[in-house]
Amino acid sequence: MSPEPLPPVAPDVLAEAVEQLSARLRKKLDAAITGCAEHVVRAADGSLDVRFGEDALVTLRPGPSGAVTEAEQAVCTCLLAPCCLHRAAVLGAAPIADADAYAHTATDTEAPEPTADPAAPPRTDSTTAPVPGPEPSGSTAPPLTPAQVRAATALWEAAAEALSAGVTAGGAVVQAELLRAAHTARLAGLPRAEAAALRVVRGLRAARERGRGQRLGDLTGAFRDLLSGAALLASGTVGPGVAGTARRAYEEGGSLRVYGLCREPVLSATGYGGVSTHLVGPDGSRYTISDVRPGGLARTRGAGSASVALGGAVLDHAGLARGGLRIVGATVSPDGRLGAGRGVSATPLRGVDWSEEPASALFAGPPGEAVAAALDAGSPEAGGSEAALLGCDVEVVGPAGEYLVVRVAGGGPLLRLGAAHPHPELPHAANLRRIAEHPGLVLRVLGRPDPDRAATLRPLAVGPVPGEPYTLRLPEEWLGRADLGYDRLQESHFPRGTGGSDTIAPVAAVPDPLADAPLWRVRRLLETGVAGGRRAVAEAGRGTDAAGLLAPLRRAGLGGAAQLAAALTAEADRRPRDAFGRLTDASADGYARAWLASAVHLAAAERSLVVASWS
Repeated sequence: MSPEPLPPVAPDVLAEAVEQLSARLRKKLDAAITGCAEHVVRAADGSLDVRFGEDALVTLRPGPSGAVTEAEQAVCTCLLAPCCLHRAAVLGAAPIADADAYAHTATDTEAPEPTADPAAPPRTDSTTAPVPGPEPSGSTAPPLTPAQVRAATALWEAAAEALSAGVTAGGAVVQAELLRAAHTARLAGLPRAEAAALRVVRGLRAARERGRGQRLGDLTGAFRDLLSGAALLASGTVGPGVAGTARRAYEEGGSLRVYGLCREPVLSATGYGGVSTHLVGPDGSRYTISDVRPGGLARTRGAGSASVALGGAVLDHAGLARGGLRIVGATVSPDGRLGAGRGVSATPLRGVDWSEEPASALFAGPPGEAVAAALDAGSPEAGGSEAALLGCDVEVVGPAGEYLVVRVAGGGPLLRLGAAHPHPELPHAANLRRIAEHPGLVLRVLGRPDPDRAATLRPLAVGPVPGEPYTLRLPEEWLGRADLGYDRLQESHFPRGTGGSDTIAPVAAVPDPLADAPLWRVRRLLETGVAGGRRAVAEAGRGTDAAGLLAPLRRAGLGGAAQLAAALTAEADRRPRDAFGRLTDASADGYARAWLASAVHLAAAERSLVVASWS
């Protein structure tokens, strides 16, 4: 019989349990956590039991939300309880609960967050939001409160210590300090900082467990976002908008007409699944209607054809992606999500083809000019989590590993098309493989530029190009588009014959300025610090390793990157001691600031190369 999964645990409950341990027990905590999840048994009353020998039994009784949110919901029968190793080990083995999952229940004017991680901050990218105008000159945002500044400072210190420890030493005790600081940030009204801390903790856990799909680069980016956000907040010089909002506020949007663009499957690593349907208004504003709930892959598949919960509309998401809605009494969040309030009513409209206004504006300009704005919309500084949608007409060249190589129509640059979601049960990759079998095929593509790879687009939908003889032949009811995450392209959807062109460059000739630049050396140094901590960075800056790191950067004209990398290795190796060999400055603050400076510079340099690769 397979063991029962442990319920999610609130960050403050786990942090308090670890804090109650003695120094001797803290050293044993990581070893005690190993294997706890394999011995979970569900009792007759619905509680979950984990036995440690004959004298200790830990019992978890989750609340109505399914998470352990109170200390009294986790008890142990041993004599040291609640300050015992058994209780802390079981809580440490459980997944971290998303604070919003138990802090409140979604209302009828609020939609769940369709991000890869439910703890991520609310998306405010221009994929889903109308472009906001400048703030009135007379408006002044109130400054951060002293409690918020103190919470941000504590979060910075905890994050700096976790970075200095690295994955190898970032065990349960280090994670608990981060969780305590994250909970304090939440109480102070800093939900975005709290979400960034939870992503780091989850990343540390996955890296230490060598979880499948875990990338060290993702954890490096999570540390960069956490440290940069905490540093801004701790300075006290930014407005409260940087703090984020715990709940999405919906405002009256009056009467709206929206037209479907495509559907996007949503499948998170924490068990959420659903669909997000992208819409466009007559003025080009972007909106979404999302249906994301716990349920995993099965929920994602079914949501693509589920009814749209908006004002009694009779459309499903498949119909809305190719149709439209007239909404009366619309409620719209700042990030462009449409709410289903009690006073909202909606009636179906005829959809528009991608060649008609307002959808055609997405494909009108050269992609090289649009990619910078799309990446800016998804940057952490803008409060976004994903790049905005971008459309272009392309001609298929052929497959190149896991990518499909295409050329932008009109003699544009070569691009790589990659699956928008890697899950094998979703048809993204299969559809791209089928398209790759037809070199010379002309397509209209709508997707997101990949901010981490040069000239790479993650397509969500494709369609035929009007007036082109060798293009897709889609069914009339598809209204000229195929959602790559839900529709499966068949051979009958492709034209007969070949449409190859002698002017198409070979696949091997795809330029990649990001791969050619020696910036990978800086990236490796930063990831070395995340994996091995401060000591590993210090070792990388000694002897011949330092020359191998800095000289190629200077030869390539990347003097700023070389200077920051040298400062990072010098700071990592700076451990002043007194006459008795004791550290006189044990703080990780200087090291964290040097690491963050190099990480921010690297992100900006890589973004510049990515944007340049589209032109």
